[in-house]
Parts: sequence; structure tokens; C-alpha cells
Amino acid sequence: MAHLEPHPVHSILAGELVPGSAGEMQATDPSTGEPSGPSVTLLSREQVEAAVTAADAAYASYAATSPAERAAFLRAAADEIDGLGSALVERAVTESGLPTARLTGELARTTGQLRLFAELAERAAHRGVRIDPALPDRQPLPRPDLRVTHMPLGPVAVFGASNFPLAFSTAGGDTASALAAGCPVVVKGHLAHPVTSALVAGAVSRAAARTGMPAGVFSLVLAAGNSPGEQLVDDPRIKAVGFTGSRAGGLALLRRAQARPEPIPVYAEMSATNPVVVLPGALVDDPAALATAYVGSLTLGSGQFCTNPGLLFLPTGDAGDAFIVSAAAEVSGRTGQTMLTPAIAERYAAGSAALQGLPGVTFVGAGVGGGSNAPAPQLISVDTALFAAAPELAEEVFGASGVVVRYGSVDDLLVVLEGLEGQLTATVQATDADDDAVRQLLPVLAGRAGRVLYGGWPTGVEVTHAMVHGGPWPATSDPRTTSVGTLAIERWQRPVCFQSVPDRLLPADLQDANPWAVPRSFDGAPATP
Repeated sequence: MAHLEPHPVHSILAGELVPGSAGEMQATDPSTGEPSGPSVTLLSREQVEAAVTAADAAYASYAATSPAERAAFLRAAADEIDGLGSALVERAVTESGLPTARLTGELARTTGQLRLFAELAERAAHRGVRIDPALPDRQPLPRPDLRVTHMPLGPVAVFGASNFPLAFSTAGGDTASALAAGCPVVVKGHLAHPVTSALVAGAVSRAAARTGMPAGVFSLVLAAGNSPGEQLVDDPRIKAVGFTGSRAGGLALLRRAQARPEPIPVYAEMSATNPVVVLPGALVDDPAALATAYVGSLTLGSGQFCTNPGLLFLPTGDAGDAFIVSAAAEVSGRTGQTMLTPAIAERYAAGSAALQGLPGVTFVGAGVGGGSNAPAPQLISVDTALFAAAPELAEEVFGASGVVVRYGSVDDLLVVLEGLEGQLTATVQATDADDDAVRQLLPVLAGRAGRVLYGGWPTGVEVTHAMVHGGPWPATSDPRTTSVGTLAIERWQRPVCFQSVPDRLLPADLQDANPWAVPRSFDGAPATP
């Protein structure tokens, strides 16, 4: 990979490699805990400010690009990232400890969502153009000509996530959707995978140059500590923030953004325990198979998914007992997988031990540790009374730690579910025999989660037009949006109405000739471009 990884690795600001002047670092290989890869130079405060300056300078010209031009840029970025191929995957494996197969799939998802947003940008339906023509003869008062489109907010700061070094990082969903909306992006690279981030950033920068985009449309900032992120959020030229990570980190950014003289939106995807409700019908045929599937979802990727099913609600009685026995056997046969960083592994070990030590908790089973950064998965069980009395049981332990809550009736279950915080997902395991119970549960679950599943498991988020990866507070900081799927573009734009503006002076998508063939409505009725 030497041809892809210069020594040392630098940030990329407005298409240029910029050696950092605030010291150097190396990534840590989480499988060994040892430094790995080339050194990475870190930016100073002045250099971080230069990235924002370039993004601000690029805003007007990038926001004015046509749907076809923006789509060409996004497709070129996908092609450039695909061109990195196995070398990119190998570096991501070393920096994250995630398996090759997982990261190969994540690479395909990353470039696939870039192409999906290219298609969206090209169709331009997200502009939401509505035209209400003037009615000069209307009585008692005439109506002016009113035309609305959606404009990009301005430069956006995106914080790369630790658990998805490709799909939620440098060119992940936040970056793809913001670029599709017409916003320049400054990415604060995650220092758990800095070389991976730099490789992807180089690909995006080459795509910008190939397609004639303004240089400041994209920058990657590699800088240490909390100060650079705070600096990005504080800068008055940054108009929105995208974040995926811990609740503490998301809330800190949100508070900072709201304290600005001009508050800005922070779209933070934070923590969730993603409850799974097992109803009696689902246990009739094969509780052992259901338990195996549950443990598989719980331990997938060492439990480091934001949709990991950390809570499972299970009926009391013989069928539920059979599920517990099978789940115990299944989790006991699992070996811990390497976690993303030593610090994350330490927090998981402390959190899972704290839950196991609570009075009244029943230990179900635990696997075998796979090394210092690969702690064992674990499963515990409690009743609804203890669950209600110990709020920490409902809090996320990031990793393969599961809490099974035994309930006696649907009424008892509803009371407990109504007390849950906002979630990314909620899942129901049921059969036709449970329809009456499901009808009672669905409104409650829909009020608590952004995605409600019937059957299946939440660890798997399809990138589509209809996907919602978000949810009520505190799963996310804004339940009206999603971080996955094309609806994410709505985060980065705002409506602007033009009243009685001469046609020759209007934005292209509002002109009578509609040169970009943007979908539009007239007096509320769709019109053919």
C-alpha cells in the first residue's frame, strides 16, 4: 500500500496536502494495542480555520452548480474510492480491527450511497419547487407570483464515526447528503482511523478536481483533542453539524452550537438500546432458533452497531425459559471480537460488569474473551420491577452486552415500553396469533423509535429512499431527520420563497423555462418538467 500512503500522512484542505504544524501521531492497531501505520501530522488552530475559510469561499459557486454537475461530482467520488479497492480495505482492517468481509461490504455501501445521492441530486426533486402563479384579478385582493425552492444551508462540519470507518466517516452518509444538497463539507477525521480517512479524502478531492468543483468544496481535518471540533462548531461560517458517536460527545456539540450568537442545527446520532419485543406466538415453533438469531445480532461486529439489540423483552413461562436456556448456550459459545479501540473495550468491560453486579440481576451467560481488546459477550436477565427500578439497565453499553427483561402480560409490557427513552429501532417478533397485542404495541413503539421492524433484527440498515435511521431524543438530537437514506438531504437545506421576482432574475429551477427540468408543482398539483 506504499503508493497509497505517503509518509507521513497529512490533512487535505481544499484539494491540497497540508502538513500539520501541531505534532504527529500514529494510529493504534486495536488487535494488538500497538501503534501501526505511517505517522500522521496534526493541524493547528490556524490550519483548521483555513479549511473553513476555503469552504466558505466555495459555498456560492458550489451552491449554484446544476443538478447534473453535482451528480457528476458524487459519481466521480464513488469511482475514485472504488479505485482504492483492497488497499483501502486492508488499511481500514488494521486501524479498526473489523474483519475484511465486513469492510468490503462497507466500502460497497459507501460508494453505493454516493451514487444514490448523485441520482437524487440529478433528479432534483429534493429542491421541493412549488409555484403559485400570480392572480392579478383575484378579489378582494390580487395574489402575487410566489415561487419556493430549497437552498443549501452553507458549509457543514461532519464528524467521522469510530464504528464505521467508511460508511459513516469521511465520505459517509452525512458527507454524501450534504454535498448533494450543495453544501461544502469540512470533515473532522476520526483519529482511530486517520490513514483510512486520508485515503478516502484524497479520492474525494481528486473527484472534485476532475469535475471542476471549487477546491474548498471538501476538506479533511486531522487534529487532536476536543478543541478542533469545538472550533469548527464555533466558527460562524459553519451552518450545520453532522455527528455519529457517543451521547456525551453529541450533547457537548449540541450545547456548543446552541450557545453561538447564531445557533445552528446539530444532527447527532447518539446512543440507543433498540428494544426487541418477543411475543408468545414467536416462541411456539422453535425458541432455540430465535435465541440463536438474537445472539447473532447481539454479538455481530462485537456489538458495535448503533442498532445493536441491547434490550429484549421476553414472556415469562416455559417457552421463555426455553429461549433463555438456548440463548445462554449460544452466548457461552461465542468468543469476544476485537473492539474498535482499547478505550472502547475498557468502557464495555466496565459497563457490562456494572450491570452484572446489580442486586437482583440473573446471570444468563458469557462467552470467552478473545484478548485484551476483545472482551467476552454477556447476557443477563431481570424482571420488569427491577428494570423499572434501575434506570441503568436501559442505558447503552456499547458492545455485545444484552439485557433480557421478563414480562408477565402485555399490559405490564406496555407500561415498561412507555417508559423507554427514544430509540433508533424497535422490533417485534410475533406471528399472526399475536395480532391483537401487536396492534396495541405498534403505536407505542412508533412513538419511541425511528424504525419499527416486524420480524428480523435491527443490525442492518438498508440505504434507500424509504429508510429512517434516526429517532426521538436522545437517540438523536433531532427526530425529524435521518442519517441514512435520501431523506437525509433535508438536513442541509432551507426553503426560500421568491415573490414577484422577474423571471430573468430567478434561480434556474424557478424560471418558466425550467432549464434543469426540475420536478415542480403549480398551485399544489404536480407538473411535468
